Amino acid sequence: MYSRIAGTGSYLPERVVTNQELEATVDTTDEWIRTRTGIEQRHIAADDEMTSDLAYHASLAAMDAAGVAPHEIDMIVVGTCTPDLVFPNVACLLQERLGIGGGPAFSVEAACSGFMYAFSVADQFIRTGTVRRALVVGAETMSRIVDWTDRETCVLFGDGAGAVVIEASEEPGTIYSVLGADGKYKNMLYAEMGISKKSTVPDASFIRMNGNDVFKMAVRTLERMVDQVIEENDIKQGDIDWFVPHQANLRIINATAKRLKIPMERVVLTVAQHGNTSAASVPMALDTAVQDGRIKRGDLLLLEAFGGGFTWGASLIRY
Repeated sequence: MYSRIAGTGSYLPERVVTNQELEATVDTTDEWIRTRTGIEQRHIAADDEMTSDLAYHASLAAMDAAGVAPHEIDMIVVGTCTPDLVFPNVACLLQERLGIGGGPAFSVEAACSGFMYAFSVADQFIRTGTVRRALVVGAETMSRIVDWTDRETCVLFGDGAGAVVIEASEEPGTIYSVLGADGKYKNMLYAEMGISKKSTVPDASFIRMNGNDVFKMAVRTLERMVDQVIEENDIKQGDIDWFVPHQANLRIINATAKRLKIPMERVVLTVAQHGNTSAASVPMALDTAVQDGRIKRGDLLLLEAFGGGFTWGASLIRY
């Protein structure tokens, strides 16, 4: 038994913050942001919009695309690092909002790799026959933990949600997944505030990042992961129809695509319009390319992400 993607969906908050708006509040310029990140704008959730709200709208779109009703979903897994509450988890809140219950519903916290982790977990449940159909979501309100006076980080992040419905199939859809992590790099990218750890540092909930080190580590790790996917599946780099990367930084995406020998015309890019939406970025990019017709049934896709922890993950998928 395998899993296949039956439908995709995404949702973005209405409010758009452009680079020009940030110029008025922090010491930065549109040219500086675009040159170093490729980002032109980002969507920001309204004050009364929670992560579960974004997840709900993306989930409805994915279920509609898959042609399934909420009661046909056996399991919900949500990747997020910005939950509404400590508990219940976002997946439980989403389950209640969808009017279903009884099946497993839980969240996975792996920062920007959260969706890839959630997707791999759901795939394993389907492969073992435990569930037949799963809703997998990446949803974030990163604006809640961004220091809007820090020009190094506030220009990077945005809010949004992406979702996929995956279901059992006799033909391989999800061909291969790989996950990894290395906690010794925890101080390069983090948000310090927690529950069991009480911080005395002002504004400890904000994202802190050593940008240069994160960039170097991300490129090296993604190159190794791409090599592993290719070698383990006996494919050539040119066999991949579409590369759907985490939308963190255009320079990282360019470096990874070059390693893959995939022309940029075959890379799905949404970073300019969305910024870095953490766990939401891969499913939103996937849905964007499905909706505009670039990705078609039968295409071979490589999805990948790298995030704080450090964590990383990739999946080779026949759409």
